[in-house]
Amino acid sequence: MQFEQLSEHDVAHGDHISTVLDELARNPRAPWERDHHPLDGGVAFVTFAYDIDGVSMEIAKYAKCFERIRPGIPIHCVAGNFGDKADAVIDPSWHRFVLDGADGWDKWDGGVWFHQLFYEDLPPDSPQSSRLAWEMWDQALSLAGTLVDYLDEHGIRLLFTVNTNSNPGNVALGLALVLVSETSGVVVINNNHDFYWEGGKARCKRIPGERPGPRDHFFRNHDNEEFFSFLQRIYPWNGRRWAQVDINTLQSRRLIDRFHFPPDRVFTIGTGVDPAFFRVRTPEVRAQCRAAMSRLLGGNPVVAATPVDRFAGRLGEWMADQRPVVCGHGEGRVLDLTAPDALVLLQPTRIVERKRIWKDWELIGALLHHPPFREVFEQRPSLSLTLQITGPVPIEHRGCLETVIESYRDVLVHLPDEIGARVFLALSAGWQSHPDLAEDIGVVDIYQLADVVVFPSQTEGRGLPIIEASAAGIPIVCSRYEPHAVFAEVVGEHLPVADHVDYELYPEEVSPEGFDHELLDRVGRILLDPASQAERIERNREAVLHRYSFDALQASIESVVARLESTVRGH
Repeated sequence: MQFEQLSEHDVAHGDHISTVLDELARNPRAPWERDHHPLDGGVAFVTFAYDIDGVSMEIAKYAKCFERIRPGIPIHCVAGNFGDKADAVIDPSWHRFVLDGADGWDKWDGGVWFHQLFYEDLPPDSPQSSRLAWEMWDQALSLAGTLVDYLDEHGIRLLFTVNTNSNPGNVALGLALVLVSETSGVVVINNNHDFYWEGGKARCKRIPGERPGPRDHFFRNHDNEEFFSFLQRIYPWNGRRWAQVDINTLQSRRLIDRFHFPPDRVFTIGTGVDPAFFRVRTPEVRAQCRAAMSRLLGGNPVVAATPVDRFAGRLGEWMADQRPVVCGHGEGRVLDLTAPDALVLLQPTRIVERKRIWKDWELIGALLHHPPFREVFEQRPSLSLTLQITGPVPIEHRGCLETVIESYRDVLVHLPDEIGARVFLALSAGWQSHPDLAEDIGVVDIYQLADVVVFPSQTEGRGLPIIEASAAGIPIVCSRYEPHAVFAEVVGEHLPVADHVDYELYPEEVSPEGFDHELLDRVGRILLDPASQAERIERNREAVLHRYSFDALQASIESVVARLESTVRGH
């Protein structure tokens, strides 16, 4: 089918879209001339938005692998939005193309369509269901037409889609990519970091007493068969020239075993850790990184902290700018990160609900009331303790930041002033987006300044902070996030001991008696006696070096491209 023929279809409800998809599956457009390689025109990475986030960082790694595979290959970054911090991730030599209407979730037309699809009822055969089907089709045609023109203009034959067809953040975009691929002959590497069904299910399928999942909203209209069957059809699309590339084996097994995807078109790839992560953290390196962060936070080296109550009252103003800031308990508090006794717990993520950052303050509060640690903290007035959160706050997750602030306040309320005065919250969200904050400090340096990495996430497609912290030689306290099999894979539970990552575990539920004292003893030892962690640090570093090299990631991508090339030549 030619792309121009799509506009001839009269789409009045979801079943009509499924009819078009059936026709495309039966009669896809023939690929380009078989003497060409998929990489001849470069590669276009398509996602909802680029910013300083984990997905964008992974895309940058993939792009660098393609540059190693074929030096000089054109790299195209396509998205509905390029955030203020995208420059920190996207190489200046890569092309950028804003595909209007392709942003996701609350940024997809202000969230109006996402809300109607997943937070409002869509009764089967209802007028609102039909209107939404027509709207998705109309938007998809517009997005697809714009993208086809761009691909033709640049001779691009390979799309590398990331999360667009695994999580329905923009249903029109997911449908558009299917239309583009099946009518233009391009091949698609569909990279899935997480799926809508990970952490979500229909209410009717929950067992009594089972807790709601963070992605249950995607199943709000599970009973609307024409809508939900179409949704399942394109998330992800089982096209003949599509390779499904997942970030954990559990995802790949589910695609093959439950959704019957051909095993030869389903791949699992790891991540590549920047070699800079593996540099040995000397006291000099740590001091340099902390001095740079102090300057970014507004000090040289002493940072004047903003009273947390004042910061909370001006949160709307801060959300618009998101400049680095340190919050403290009351007026006149100062933080010197370069001081030998400055302890830093690093949360190297964005502030979003599923990261459960409030649990960091649960741990900190318990630690400061744990007699062995509290005694040292009282006897050494030079000690300070800072929770530093690196990532930005998406506007739709402002409530999560408010929860973090309230959790910080709750810890302070239960501490004497002389202790609370030395407990800080640092937000370095804007450090990569403001030209006037120019500093020679990168993601690797952020890890190097930490004493321990905290990561109490509820659900993850991989769990990159565990890998990066281990590479950087920083002990980690993490949750056993869902899916549990993914966590087990990341820490190497089923591998030889030499490939295990050693960690401390957040409890899912804290008993009325509080945190386990042995856990608090171990965390206290990490902070107060870092030399005791030398064996753990070296073991974790070796495990990650063995499992997550750039060479291994490049080899995985090469095998996917080779499979797609053979598929095209087989037509």
